[in-house]
Amino acid sequence: MAHSFTQEYFQIPVVTRAYTTACVLTTAAVQLEVITPFQLYFNPDLIIRRYQIWRLITSFLFFGSLGFSFVFNIIFLYRYCRMLEEGCFRGRTADFVFMFLFGGIAMTLFGLFANVFFLGQAFIIMLVYVWSRRHPLVRMNFFGLLNFQAPFLPWVLMGFSLLLGNSIVVDLLGISVGHMYYFLEDVFPNQPGGRKLLMTPDLLRAMFDRPQDPDYRPLQEEQQGGDLQDDEPNN
Repeated sequence: MAHSFTQEYFQIPVVTRAYTTACVLTTAAVQLEVITPFQLYFNPDLIIRRYQIWRLITSFLFFGSLGFSFVFNIIFLYRYCRMLEEGCFRGRTADFVFMFLFGGIAMTLFGLFANVFFLGQAFIIMLVYVWSRRHPLVRMNFFGLLNFQAPFLPWVLMGFSLLLGNSIVVDLLGISVGHMYYFLEDVFPNQPGGRKLLMTPDLLRAMFDRPQDPDYRPLQEEQQGGDLQDDEPNN
């Protein structure tokens, strides 16, 4: 069983595996009182004046103590991060990492003015937004209550947060950054006079992209649009 779990774990794409693992381990460390949330949250003053640079990263890794909210966020993170990495970013790990960097930097800058302490949930919404805009024809089912097209999913999640009494600032932040990336990457380059503005650095390509196997042949369903194979995800 342990071997099977290890095998399944290492079959998860590298970026999804690294980010999800970091989030789970961070929450476990807080639960075991090895660290406290006060050491993790986004605080520009402590980052600049006390040089606590780690907060730029740890604010994306903590989703609260173990409970419904944590499980909900981890499931969405794993699902949509993996579907992006195995779908439209398949074979483009460097581009996927660059999207992470773009989203992280943009949210950090917005966080200076939004008074948001933890940015992980906003980052998940960004991933969901990008996935939903790239799969506009996919039908979604939300807890068996709502049926809608994929592009409405981020707004449904925001409404769900509102019903739970949570602030929607985090959701709006994720949607805004997700739309910025989608517009700059997918929309503007295809407009008359438009051009590609988001260029993945060669350093990232050297670090993450492997040369494609010349003998690789995509499966038949991949040739027919395999990244749309989950035509009705259940959330």
